[in-house]
Amino acid sequence: MEISVKPQDLNWETLGFGYINTGKSFRAYYKDGKWDGGQVIEANTITISEASPAVHLGKQCFEGLKAYRTKDGSVNLFRVDENAKRLARSADQVMLPPYPEDAFVEAVKEIVRANEEWIPPYGTGATLYIRPFLIGVGDIVGVSPASEALFGIYVTPVGAYFKGGLQPAPFMVSEYDRAAPRGTGSAKVGGNYASSFKAGKEAQVNNFADSIFLDPATHTKIEEVGAANFFAITEDDVFVTPNHRQFYQVLQSTLYCI
Repeated sequence: MEISVKPQDLNWETLGFGYINTGKSFRAYYKDGKWDGGQVIEANTITISEASPAVHLGKQCFEGLKAYRTKDGSVNLFRVDENAKRLARSADQVMLPPYPEDAFVEAVKEIVRANEEWIPPYGTGATLYIRPFLIGVGDIVGVSPASEALFGIYVTPVGAYFKGGLQPAPFMVSEYDRAAPRGTGSAKVGGNYASSFKAGKEAQVNNFADSIFLDPATHTKIEEVGAANFFAITEDDVFVTPNHRQFYQVLQSTLYCI
């Protein structure tokens, strides 16, 4: 597989948040009740059955984390074990065989080491984005859990998600609901993102960075931002962060994205 861009060709300081094929990905398969050992491969494509439940039933989930180059040149990961746990929770929510948490951590380390030349230098503001994903595959026509699955990881060097980097950005409160709290709202599945695109587009058209989604029950509390985590600083200089399964009253404050 030929790679059109090489690490030495990149300007790390001006890197955007987009996909660059690094040439190496990770794949593992689940069949007959067990996962294989998984391996690093030199491919960025997937071939699956047209009857795969990931296509028709939304049986898929994913994670997002980063590898950071430190000042001394070493590489750090941040709480990769927590990403492993969340992927397992998401898999359970959509009835996919969970990828073992210890194997998840080792797979992330392996794929980062395999792509170490793509980790941006310290001080450039860029990082190596890591995207693990889990999808249901195989031939399923009826509505039933997946008996086969694919776990994969790709990486790509990225800059800041929002233009301008880490600085205050304007957001618009959306009239749409992002995800039902008793549905898949707590799971990191693609359907929760698909339902945010229309609201995100409306925000951009009105010169906002993204949409803020309120709780579906009352529309009086902040639930989440469309494409990022958030924290708030109130007019009284109180630092507010969201806790798991907890909402906060809408604040007359500046909202910062990280």
